[in-house]
Amino acid sequence: MMALSKKPTTGMKDILPEEMKIRNYVMGVIRETYGQFGFTAIETPCVENIANLTNKQGGDNEKLIFKILKRGEKLNVAEASAEEEVVDSGLRYDLTVPLVRFYSNNAAQLPSPFKALQMGNVWRADRPQRGRYRQFMQCDIDILGEPSNLAEIELILATSTTLGKLGFRNFQIRINDRQILKAMAAYSGFTEESYDNVFITLDKMDKIGLEGVEAELLGNGFDKEAVDKYLELFKGLSGASDGVAYLAEKLKGFLAPEVEQGLREIISSVRATKSSDFDIVFDATLVRGMSYYTGTIFEIIMPEFGASCAGGGRYDKMVGRFTGKDVPACGFSIGFERIVMLLLESGFQVPDQPVKAAYLVEKGVEGEALCQVIAKAQEARKEGAQVLVVRMNKNKKFQKEQLEKEGYREFVEFYRDPLKL
Repeated sequence: MMALSKKPTTGMKDILPEEMKIRNYVMGVIRETYGQFGFTAIETPCVENIANLTNKQGGDNEKLIFKILKRGEKLNVAEASAEEEVVDSGLRYDLTVPLVRFYSNNAAQLPSPFKALQMGNVWRADRPQRGRYRQFMQCDIDILGEPSNLAEIELILATSTTLGKLGFRNFQIRINDRQILKAMAAYSGFTEESYDNVFITLDKMDKIGLEGVEAELLGNGFDKEAVDKYLELFKGLSGASDGVAYLAEKLKGFLAPEVEQGLREIISSVRATKSSDFDIVFDATLVRGMSYYTGTIFEIIMPEFGASCAGGGRYDKMVGRFTGKDVPACGFSIGFERIVMLLLESGFQVPDQPVKAAYLVEKGVEGEALCQVIAKAQEARKEGAQVLVVRMNKNKKFQKEQLEKEGYREFVEFYRDPLKL
């Protein structure tokens, strides 16, 4: 008989107690801080209707869905001619699509605006790498029903305050607007149907540079005059002291004046009221992969990681796909797994932990004597201590060493012979 595999499925991992302790602490900080900003917790199923997940708003993530076959009599693989005939649902690839469905289904019972906090696992059939798994925790806050920049300001402040409480410093929040991206493309002469392909290439700017973007755009068959005009905008930005003002001037007739005003208000308000050590900067190359974004977009770059650890933006048209009526919406998602990974790598210790004591009970301590040990443990627990009651191993020294690795610092030994030390 073949032995069963001990290893987790590729791209997924077991979580050991030391990491779990940090994860629970981080989740606690998140819940407490976001609660202080008025966000309320919700939960949605991990399985969604396949039509909701493949509505052409999830970008490349729609190619990474773990799809679920129909069950019972509904599954007829032999007669199926297309995947759609055998699949009816899938594991969620993010929390935004489930949130919008949730809001569309329950809006009558929710306040307006509605400030939602959602934490849960999502699944993507992606290529695993450092800080990226096929099953991972996401932590989202969203505001639905608030059309003004107050939503963006609150989301950015809540997220940055949370990261500050976790000890992160000197991170950078980059901000842009999809309307600026579209205006730059229109000004340059690209057709509207080609915007997404242009943005996909632009999104690689930090990896391949301006020359690489130029080569890829030309290689994809775009007109050289349009490509040259497009790249001139970015060359001009590199020498501009105020990138927002530079583009507002260059894109007159293509960009609504309120877009510039909105970005300025968000940046200045965040800088004036922030409680953590970070900077917020305008970045015209910021794209964000999801095509459901309609306005402001932002992400957080950590110097310790060198890549995005949080991101989000405004998606005012998504609720309308479910209800037929658009509702302003904006959200921010923390890269929970990457945050935990950075804390683990830095040797982070969960603060203000209760006393951890281990009661080592010799074999043979039974009956009334054992009850007395447990009673002592219960009294210590009432006083706030964390007490482990466990049988004493033959190799007591090794047992204590292992418990010390788990954070136990006090050891009390109980023997059959009360005189034994």
